[in-house]
Amino acid sequence: MSRCQFVPPYLVERLQPPSLVARDRELRAAREAGPRPVPRSAVAQEAWVVHDCGNTANLPGRRVRASGEPAENDAAVDVAVDEAAYAVDAALALCQLFGRRSFDDRGAQVSVSVHYEQGYANAFWDGAQLVFGDGDGEVFGRFTGPVDVLGHEFAHALVERTTGFTYWGQPGALNESFADVFGACLKQRVLGQTVDEADWIVGEGLFLPGVGARGLRDMAAPGTAYDDPRLGRDPQVGHLRDYVDTSEDNGGVHYNSGIPNRAFHLVATAIGGSVWEGAGRIWWEALTTADLAAESDFAAFAAATIIAAGPHERAVATAWDQVGVTPMAGSADQPSHSAAGRDPAPSPIVFVRRTGGLAGMISEGSVNLETRDERVPELQALVERVDVAAVGERAPAPAPDRFVYDFDLCGASCQVGEQDLTQELRRIADLLLR
Repeated sequence: MSRCQFVPPYLVERLQPPSLVARDRELRAAREAGPRPVPRSAVAQEAWVVHDCGNTANLPGRRVRASGEPAENDAAVDVAVDEAAYAVDAALALCQLFGRRSFDDRGAQVSVSVHYEQGYANAFWDGAQLVFGDGDGEVFGRFTGPVDVLGHEFAHALVERTTGFTYWGQPGALNESFADVFGACLKQRVLGQTVDEADWIVGEGLFLPGVGARGLRDMAAPGTAYDDPRLGRDPQVGHLRDYVDTSEDNGGVHYNSGIPNRAFHLVATAIGGSVWEGAGRIWWEALTTADLAAESDFAAFAAATIIAAGPHERAVATAWDQVGVTPMAGSADQPSHSAAGRDPAPSPIVFVRRTGGLAGMISEGSVNLETRDERVPELQALVERVDVAAVGERAPAPAPDRFVYDFDLCGASCQVGEQDLTQELRRIADLLLR
């Protein structure tokens, strides 16, 4: 089962303070093979429910509003609740426009949780609900602000209930890309824009003033969304020749999603008009009706979009050619999901590297236990309590938009997903990522 997070690990890693880093305290240790059951709405006014976590990790949180209920009065307005309510309503309406009843096509009730954790700079779909943090107040604002962020996470639920693209390598990049595609369709629809009027920025408005960023990703020009000392430069690629082969970020899903993103933008602008009636409809048909497997690669998905393109077949084929993808049936070999640690660090070094998350940023930190660093005593005690071999035996389960941690504890390495962090590993991450 995929659990998705909006901020790519490489971005999250770079910006998040320790306390904002490790999350999902009790993130549902139950990892069933299939999707978790989600309540289906019995009546129309219960199509969605918004909960307030109260800046804790307790999910889903306190129920505060459901579809059909009025917004709070001005004196008690919760902006995050209102933003979430507006966006989920719009996402369900777009889904209906495509002929689908909620993300599972059976009228599943959409559960949304806001105010997750304290200063949490991310958003994710965990298999049961859409979860949104309030941002760190320094780089990121509320994750409920941009409507396409909720659309992105909602789309991860759609993918889970359709192709179920594995969240790794090329299938994972397709998973991420379709989430951006749905988010773009949603944003342009609520703004009443044509493809030529749209900015094609994912997460526009998410960054706070003073940050050198237009958004998280630029679907028209991958790799140009931001350039800031705190963020680094946008590492997304837009052509297959630049494909990033890495064990980070679940095989580079946020880096490489720029390739199908750019193909989608090329198709959308070639067709023109409204994206949800043109390119969006083609991508939707490919996802929901084509015979795609969980391990399908770019070539297989490209072939599916060409089949679904109808009179726009040439435009779709040309777009994939422009990003270096040759459409064909089948699935390329993908990296395994086994834990991939760093090269052993010198024995006195404790190291952590965090990737993944909606923004895909990288953060890392290290401490030499032979120095007088004030963190040394606590780190020594924590390292002694961690059974790295036991942790390493459990391959991290890829989860959309969740953080991934690579630890090197005095030469012993392991990779752990955010949702599987032990108390000791979470504290080590907090100490090192300050």
